[in-house]
Amino acid sequence: MFASAFRKIALSAAIIAIAPGLAGSAFAKTQTASFDVSMKIVADCTISATGIDFGQTQGVLTSAVSGSSAISVACTNTTPYSVGLNAGTGAGSSGTTRYMSGTGTNTNTVKFNLYQQAGATPWGNTQGTDTLGGTGTGVVQTLTVHGEIPVQATSTPDSYKSTITATVYF
Repeated sequence: MFASAFRKIALSAAIIAIAPGLAGSAFAKTQTASFDVSMKIVADCTISATGIDFGQTQGVLTSAVSGSSAISVACTNTTPYSVGLNAGTGAGSSGTTRYMSGTGTNTNTVKFNLYQQAGATPWGNTQGTDTLGGTGTGVVQTLTVHGEIPVQATSTPDSYKSTITATVYF
């Protein structure tokens, strides 16, 4: 068996020595073809937000209570956008006038405000009037929502809630 394998190796070496061009000539000619790799980027945005918790042990509302939320917006590079906040789900909410409703059996509400900058420029959902605009960079941009519960008559003890919808227009 060893002698047979040795003969095959010797024969291969002899063929290479006799015809050196044959060893690499199996693919002596080539042809090429080109193909495109493509895609199209369209104007697009994504949005997400964190909630505002004004506290779970709030007592009498004799001073303003502040909180904040982060809205994350990612838009394709150079895409102009604006972010609007609706009035929310609290009873009596409309435009930039917002209320949290009691989650128990009471029908009381707690007024709160949402601002683009702390204490100024109410944040609403009317494009060109009270939305916050920017230009996409292709990466996440973080916008801060400044929330405030102003001094007011304190409502019935309960948990209060409103759900705000943030919308990115592009």
